[in-house]
Order: sequence, then C-alpha cells, then structure tokens
Amino acid sequence: MRQLVTLLMLLFMMGVQAQTARTFTLNLTDDGKAQMVCFLPQNPSGKAIVGIPGGGYSVLSNGHEGVMASDWLNQQGIAYFVVNYRLPEGDRTKPISDVEQGFRIVRDSARVWGINPHDVGIMGFSAGGHLASVISTHAAFDVRPDFTILFYPVISMDERVSHIWSCRNFLGEDQKNPDIVRDFSTNKAVRRHLTPPALIVSASDDRLVPFVTNGLEYYRAMRQAGNDCAMYVYPTGDHGFGFGPWFKYHDQLLTDIGNWLKARQTPRPDAIRVACVGNSITEGFGIDMCGAYGYPAELQKLLGSDYWVKNFGVSARTMLNKGDYPYMNEQAWQDAQAFKADVVLIKLGTNDSKPENWQYGAEFRQDLEQMILTLRPDLARPVGKKGRKSPNKPTKPTTPTIPTAKPQIILMTPIPAFKPTWNISDSVIVNGIIPVQQEVAQKYGLQVIDLHTLYANDGDKMLKDGIHPDGKGAHRLAEIIANELKK
Repeated sequence: MRQLVTLLMLLFMMGVQAQTARTFTLNLTDDGKAQMVCFLPQNPSGKAIVGIPGGGYSVLSNGHEGVMASDWLNQQGIAYFVVNYRLPEGDRTKPISDVEQGFRIVRDSARVWGINPHDVGIMGFSAGGHLASVISTHAAFDVRPDFTILFYPVISMDERVSHIWSCRNFLGEDQKNPDIVRDFSTNKAVRRHLTPPALIVSASDDRLVPFVTNGLEYYRAMRQAGNDCAMYVYPTGDHGFGFGPWFKYHDQLLTDIGNWLKARQTPRPDAIRVACVGNSITEGFGIDMCGAYGYPAELQKLLGSDYWVKNFGVSARTMLNKGDYPYMNEQAWQDAQAFKADVVLIKLGTNDSKPENWQYGAEFRQDLEQMILTLRPDLARPVGKKGRKSPNKPTKPTTPTIPTAKPQIILMTPIPAFKPTWNISDSVIVNGIIPVQQEVAQKYGLQVIDLHTLYANDGDKMLKDGIHPDGKGAHRLAEIIANELKK
C-alpha cells in the first residue's frame, strides 16, 4: 500500500509544481502507520481541506479520492491534506483518532502555513465520506471541521440499506448492537447549529452505496435541523468517480464545488467572537432555515465581518440545573465554552418560569452564577453590592480585538411571554427571574440587555404560540442586541 502511494505521488507531483509551493508528509502516529500528505499552495487563500480517501474501510483509494484533488485545490489557493488513516480492523477509534490528529496539526500550524484556523474543512469519499461525517457530527469542537464535503458517502451503518462491508469493517462486532449502529449512522447524529455546513456529491445511478438511504438522508437531517446543506446529484457516474478526469461531469463538478466554497462566508481570524447561549428563542424555533434566519444569523448580518456570531441555542432548555432540560447538561454548552468567545450573550429563563421548573426557583441565582463563573472564574470575588469598579472607559476600537480568555458576559432578560403557552408565565419572568438577573449582573459588574422592555411592543412579530419570534421578530431582536452592543 505504501509503495502504491509513493508511486502515485511521484507521478502526480509532475503536474502540480506550478500551483503547489510545498509538498511533504507527516506521521500521525509514532509508528508511522498513519500519515498525512500535505500540499501547500503558492498563493494561499487561507482555506484548507483535509481529505479522507474511501475504500470500504478495507483499503485506501487515495489516488482519485486523495492526492488527485491537490492540483485543482491548490490552484484555488486551498491548502490540502490527505490523511492515510489506519484501517479499523476491529477498532474504529484508529481511523477516527488519525483524522482528528490531522485536524489538530492543521489548526495548530495554521499561521505558519497561511491558513485561517476557522476555515478548515473536511472532504471524504465513500467510506471516507462516512468517516468525514463521523468527525463532523461526533468530534470535539477543537477538531470539528468548519465545513464538510461528502462524495457518495456511506452514511448509514445499517448494512441492509448501506454498503455492507463498510458497516462491518467499521463497527466490527458492534454491528450487532442497535445503539451503536444508530450512533454511527451519522444522519441520526446531526445537531442543529453544531454540525458544520455540508455539500453532498453523488451520481443517481450509484449501485454500491444507495444514495436514497445514505447521502439523501444526511441532507434531509441537515435540512430539518435548519443547517446549511447543498446537494449535487449527477445523472450518471455510478460510484467512485472522485476527482478522476474520466468522470463525464468532471468539469461541472469542479465548478459546483468551487461555487459552493466561494459562497461560504468565512470569519476573519481576528474577528470578535460572539457566543449566543439560550433556549428555543435563540435556537430559532419555528423559523425555517433558522441557521440563516434566526436572531444570531441576523445579528451576524448587522454586525458585519468584524464579528463572528455563533448560535449555541437549544430548545426547551433551562438555566435551572433541576429543570426538566438543563442547558448546562448540553453539548452546546461545552461547545460554547470551547468557542472561546469575546462576548457571551446569555438568554435563558423563559422555560424556567414553568411551574414544574420554578418550584426550584430558589436555586436560579446559584445556577446563573455557576454559568457566569464557569466562563469567568476571575469573577469569583465580586466587589460589594455596587458591583465591580469599571476601569476608565476605553476609546472605541477601530479594529476587532484579539480573543482573550476573559469574555464579556451580557445577560439578556427573556422577551415577554405574550401568551401562557406551555405553562410559561410572564408573571414569574417579571417578578421572579428578571430581578435575580439584575441583582446578579450588579454583583458581578455585568451588562444587562432588557429584552422584556425593549421587545414589549413587538407582539405582532410572534408565532401563534406567543412565545417565539417569527422571522421579523428574530430580525428585530438582532437589531435591539446590535444597538446595545454598539453602545
């Protein structure tokens, strides 16, 4: 296998010198059994892609599903890294850890290699598409891709509707465990706002990996979650065409991928990071394609390229740790911390007002303080009832500040509950939750955005439930928050 890779590399390098500034290979494991072949472009755009070859988890097809993509990608200024991962052989953690290690190296070396660490994607083919989707849905925030490209991917681990040998080789004996099968059927693992944008490429006549029960299911899951996803299905091509020039629609394929990549809005490396923590109002409940039209997305549009706004909202969640669905138990909370934001907007409390949750209302203060001190341990010793003494007011910066380990925390009161849907009580919000938020903000010297007051006249911008803003309401929320941030 290594000799084949070497031969392909020698032959292929003859055609990439003009676009590729540097080619080298790194070991991903101490024994050298996993390697990453690196192609750095002469004129880097800042974008990078980690390539994952296919092969049914039994071999590595790292020619047309690996190094052959480097020429075109380097022409676009995209750094490219092909991971020759270890095959599972009964241990699926081997290929997963190899790819994660590759991502870690790319992001750690981003500045040296001319890469924006927030613009590193993954591109997988067939079984490698499954592995790429596993990294996109299961990996920790620091090694999760910023975007995903899947060529005719294996998605389901149910061998009845997928590629039988990919399923068996990846799962081993766990193929008999329905929970494991479900967990690694990655269409079941897509998470709203947390799974990166995806592009799926396939041929309608694929006879090896059924498109309808694999690639299409991933697209369906992404679309239902409101996540950014596109799909190109070519009339013919069967399975395994990759970047091979023999593919009938090869030129169209390159155009489609190029246009999709260009259309992505990439955050600047020095952008001010804003984390939106909250419940369904933050998540964008009831707003179609909430990833593009929820309030955090609208806030991004208003704040512009100097900011990077990410949505960490999860429906039905509470600030109360004894509530029915505590926010701090969620993966989104872990991701929000890993994001290392410069500004954290906390909008929780609406669901806490339900009687079944507010019976623990006496603990709302301590749970809110727990969230604050998790983000800012340095605030553990507040200064008196009047709050912390503020330093001299700085002049307005003309460029974004560099991210620090001490984010500015802003508490946002719940918007009015215009109807008592789902037992949500506006009276509890006004008389129980908001006073605690105000007191805690004063104690720790935090800013408060009083959405309950500022949104009070916008009852006409709500869904029928009277709890969730509609699309116009999401835009209005973003306007209020942007104006307060600019103050």
